[in-house]
Amino acid sequence: MALVHPDRLLPSEPASLSLAQDLLVSVANLPIISPHGHCDPAWFAQNKRFPNPAELFVIPDHYVFRMLASHGISLTELGIKSLDGAAVQTDPRKIWQLFAENFHLFRGTPSQLWLNHAFQEVFGLQDTLNAENASSYYDQIDRQLADEKFSPRALFDRFNIEVLATTEGALDTLQWHRDIANSDWQGRVITTYRPDSVIDPEIPDFATNIEQLAQLSNEPATSWKGYLAAHRNRRAFFQEHGATATDHGHLTARTENLDQAAAEALFQKALKGDCTSEQADVFRGHMLTEMAKMSLDDGMTMQVHAGAYRNHSPHIMNQHGANMGFDMPLRTNYTQALRPLLDAVGLEKNLKVILFTLDESVYSRELAPLAGVYPALKLGPPWWFHDSFEGMRRFRESTTETCGFYNTVGFNDDTRAFCSIPARHDVARRTDSYYLATLVRSGRLSESDAFEVIKDLSYNLAKSAYQL
Repeated sequence: MALVHPDRLLPSEPASLSLAQDLLVSVANLPIISPHGHCDPAWFAQNKRFPNPAELFVIPDHYVFRMLASHGISLTELGIKSLDGAAVQTDPRKIWQLFAENFHLFRGTPSQLWLNHAFQEVFGLQDTLNAENASSYYDQIDRQLADEKFSPRALFDRFNIEVLATTEGALDTLQWHRDIANSDWQGRVITTYRPDSVIDPEIPDFATNIEQLAQLSNEPATSWKGYLAAHRNRRAFFQEHGATATDHGHLTARTENLDQAAAEALFQKALKGDCTSEQADVFRGHMLTEMAKMSLDDGMTMQVHAGAYRNHSPHIMNQHGANMGFDMPLRTNYTQALRPLLDAVGLEKNLKVILFTLDESVYSRELAPLAGVYPALKLGPPWWFHDSFEGMRRFRESTTETCGFYNTVGFNDDTRAFCSIPARHDVARRTDSYYLATLVRSGRLSESDAFEVIKDLSYNLAKSAYQL
């Protein structure tokens, strides 16, 4: 029995099923546009084999280890590096065995779909992973990883990825991207400018980061004008390495549009470490508006990922560091919070600001109405906790009637787990096929329009929004 059903996520009603199948077939072989994610560019620069199944499927994937952690399995048992010197499991077979023994925990989750898709479609496995077959599973995957056909570049080509964007901080040297560009491989891997570490005064070593920003940009970044010039310099540097977009991860969607004297005074307080939490939030909000203005100048698409309470557990943060699965959604205000930015640049038709949220309640109440009228705004796809069949379906149902399909930007996978990329895009294309078939069968969309829309959602919108 196959691990993944051929009609998974499609309608059960026969007429709708037939149309959804046809819609899916029409886009199944389209190239993958992966415009936002967190794959490691070193994979493609070095093209070394992935070390073992545990390091491919378990250790880098916070979707996997947060579920296991919820059942009392420690991150040290899963081989997650420790910052406090505590011993962690280093035997990948033991990590894999523990993962297999608990694979049933993923039943009904998107992770099960993604993992089973990769097991079957990439590695040819047909049986559900469990404690009994863990060793043979491991051996088959590990054996194939030693084959050149399973190298990072070979899988990139096999997955039919047209372009993949990684995300690097403003202080990154982009050496791996230079190495890729200087290689004889034709795969397109580009970077994305993520300036959080030099924008958020509450990040540790903020002042030290600004000093490094000054060195890298050769600009006097400790003055306000020099600081803005340093950002422009780094943005141009990232563009030289293929970047077409910036990315901003902020606790809230707050924006401000301060006069330059007030902004400079606040920046100097930030450099001295004298900002209150409120002042730090004002500074972050003002910098979102500054980044939008810079995007208007240099043409980079701007992404705003707001509403994540990151590193909720101080124990995990202190023991293992950031991005260990303990991030939580927050209630987020967009209508009022975005007003200063929108007053400044919201009517600019040549600006693209893509909004993401973890607060589903705002889709119909705030985000769809905003994107449905401001030309600068587009809606990013469901993100993080909601990039699932149900989350994507709810997104379409909540936003389409107000902002349409063409104020959204298709799909992006936002993943660190490389082998999940084709699985995630498959889920998105199936979900949209389901939704469009429903619209056609209920008389809300013509069949010919549905075939155009599915291609736009699967390929064209992402390519256009991110200028790829």
